[in-house]
Amino acid sequence: MVFDDCSLSYEEDDIIIIPPGMPHTNESAEGFTNIHINMLEPTLSVKSPTRIRADSSGFLLNAFSAAFFYYSEPAQSTAALLSAYGDLICCHLMASQSAPARSKVVEQIESAIIRNYPDCDFELDEFLRSFPFSDDYLRKLFKRETGVTPHRFLSDKRLEIAASCLSSTHTDAQNVTEVAHLCGFREPLYFSRMFKKKYGVAPSNYSLLLAEEAEAERRVEGVKIPM
Repeated sequence: MVFDDCSLSYEEDDIIIIPPGMPHTNESAEGFTNIHINMLEPTLSVKSPTRIRADSSGFLLNAFSAAFFYYSEPAQSTAALLSAYGDLICCHLMASQSAPARSKVVEQIESAIIRNYPDCDFELDEFLRSFPFSDDYLRKLFKRETGVTPHRFLSDKRLEIAASCLSSTHTDAQNVTEVAHLCGFREPLYFSRMFKKKYGVAPSNYSLLLAEEAEAERRVEGVKIPM
């Protein structure tokens, strides 16, 4: 990837984040096939071209491939799904950024959760048993450094990413199921129950709730008190 003042090499499955309005070209002696996604008002904030290494779970590649599929197969729900995938990709990339310094064990657990939270088959207990420490020690150590237990961290991460996706899309039953699977929930009904417990509203009504709250704030801001 060639820019005006630098070049950036990358490998298969890597992601290159390019700031808005930055001219660039792709060069390869062997040829290449890439998926390009242009985002309006992305939540990512980078000042220079940034390379994100391929994640071991394959989640980002799957997300890009799914976005390309829906873009190529226009349907009534295409716009909402593309928006959801864009938000999910941005959230995943942000979640993968460096966190405050942790002990090595906590850092490994946190990293594994961030990498694997989209995977419905990810077994956190099995991963924790790979350490030469008791479950109670790991739970207390992780909670001391992060404020929550490993299982709570995993659940919160999945729900936070889901909320971000649902906040900018018109949500119907199909989208709720799609988001649930994208965020590591095998059962949409369980996802809906957990989401409502955390946010106080069903996922299908979350975007409407945010819109109502935003409208209420605008009305309050528009009220002028005579002096």
